Amino acid sequence: MNRIDRLFGMITLLQSRRFVSAERFSEKFDISIRTVYRDIKALVEQGVPVGFEPGKGYFVTHGYFLPPVSFSHDEAAALILIENIVHAFSDLSVKKHYSSALNKIKAVVPQGKKEKLELLSNAVRSQHPERFLGGYERLTELQNAVVAKTIVEIRYKNNKEEISTRRIEPIGLVFYAFAWHVIAWCHLRHEYRDFKIERIHSLKDTGLAFSKTAHMAVADYIKTLPVNY
Repeated sequence: MNRIDRLFGMITLLQSRRFVSAERFSEKFDISIRTVYRDIKALVEQGVPVGFEPGKGYFVTHGYFLPPVSFSHDEAAALILIENIVHAFSDLSVKKHYSSALNKIKAVVPQGKKEKLELLSNAVRSQHPERFLGGYERLTELQNAVVAKTIVEIRYKNNKEEISTRRIEPIGLVFYAFAWHVIAWCHLRHEYRDFKIERIHSLKDTGLAFSKTAHMAVADYIKTLPVNY
């Protein structure tokens, strides 16, 4: 990757996150920390409003935007390939949003490449069991609750076919054992629990803030799961 492309990539990464550490830049673009510092200086000299907050990292001032992103053929093709995986392993809410986003991406691809992408879209298919068709709409709501840190009320059927009402504080979503699960602090059990999303009969975001002030990272919870996939 040449330096110009790398600098644009750094701006895009800054705009996609609240803070980006020098170490993250180094890992993402395979450059030294010293080169990161030089590149950040070059961005500032070109008028990009990059700031730094100790302990958190670099950030770009709110309100700064690059011109609309132009996708290459290979980038758009990769997203079309992933579309089949999204439709196989997600629920109705995610499928709907992904299709909408993909249509927007196709719209900005140069006219000459659209026909090739259409051919590719028709040539890629996936075959999967009916159990993966995901007739529920829960993932987007749960994603929003994780980000907003709001308490969710659910009616849940356990593996004994018993239905109970729970108030949970969702900390993350995990796909394992061929199903989506929400990991959450359960107010009823006063501990972290793993809820299989297809067993959630109803879901309501209460809008109330988490009552527990500090939660474990979902990555740490994953280490306790009974399977390694």
